[in-house]
Amino acid sequence: MLGFIVRRILSTLPVMGVVALLVFSLMYLAPGDPALLIAGDHATQEELDRIRVSLGLDEPFPIRFATWVWQLLHGALGTSIFTNLPVGTLLLERMEPTISLMAVTLVIATSVGVPLGIAAAAKADSWVDRLVMMGAVFGFSVPVFVLGYVLAYVFGLQMGILPVQGYRAFSEGLGPWLRSVLLPSFALSGVYIAIIARTTRAALLDVLQQGYIRTARAKGVGRVRILYVHALKNAALPIVTVIGIGMALLVSGAVVTESVFAIPGLGRLTADAILRRDYPVIQGVVLLFSFTYVMVNLLIDLVYILIDPRVRL
Repeated sequence: MLGFIVRRILSTLPVMGVVALLVFSLMYLAPGDPALLIAGDHATQEELDRIRVSLGLDEPFPIRFATWVWQLLHGALGTSIFTNLPVGTLLLERMEPTISLMAVTLVIATSVGVPLGIAAAAKADSWVDRLVMMGAVFGFSVPVFVLGYVLAYVFGLQMGILPVQGYRAFSEGLGPWLRSVLLPSFALSGVYIAIIARTTRAALLDVLQQGYIRTARAKGVGRVRILYVHALKNAALPIVTVIGIGMALLVSGAVVTESVFAIPGLGRLTADAILRRDYPVIQGVVLLFSFTYVMVNLLIDLVYILIDPRVRL
């Protein structure tokens, strides 16, 4: 078991190295000159050269990449081109809204998607199963921003139950904080619920056809006990895996959702940085999202130790 943990941790190092290289390459692959963006269209060549030297743009790619990695190891992500603030400071300021949005979305999607998948598997080929699968197709088909606008119009503008814009910090109270993230979390959780429900249903149906399930039925074990004690535990691996993989959907969906509901989080920061071509901020956000995704998948690999006896052995 210890060897399994060490191998999984070591396997993340080359992944993060490749991610760092790709993120740093954004400066070269993206169109536009950062020096020209800072100085403006009417800048002289001397001003452009001075800005390039200050940003290190005159250095060869390997030297710049090595310098950037060295700064990363010391916790420095660079400085924003437009705000002239450290990228790390900007990320910390915007982190709470995004973490809140992703956490609430994860709770909603898991608490809704898993029971729907269980119900569909327990009532396979019935109207319950068809209804759940139709809902899953609907969740896959509707874009996040469309669902967001619909929820905002119905529950915000028409019914006046929840706010449609802005974010209230957790320090202002649990109630205001939860009200500010409910609508965007429901909008973001639509496709996530569909993925979890379909995966749960498929995993349970596969387990319910195994020989030990037929043996349990022959011994007179109740249907509920078979479903929740024997089948669900052995179907947990693909369910946990898809929950972790779905983090990528939350990261990409947060950019759209925060823009729709005017939430000042990392997604909104990413959208603004892309429009301004603020490359240091883009690099910092992408690196943070990539690191988070790798760490979540590492955590899922470690969870396998708890739910898969083959790993423990």
